[in-house]
Amino acid sequence: MVLPNSDREAADQSPSRKLPTEGVVKFPKLVAFGDLCRCGDEVWIENEGQIYRLRRTKLGKLILTK
Repeated sequence: MVLPNSDREAADQSPSRKLPTEGVVKFPKLVAFGDLCRCGDEVWIENEGQIYRLRRTKLGKLILTK
């Protein structure tokens, strides 16, 4: 949809206007492993119909298996 010039100017000044994203750094969501597996050392993850197992070893390393 194309807005007439007067409507474009009004839309540009609205508070719901999107902020520029140039130069903005997005960080990935950070989740502690302990929050994922509150009752043990592993969590099962489903992704696109596939089941994965993420577990923590005795040395504190994480292993993801299909």
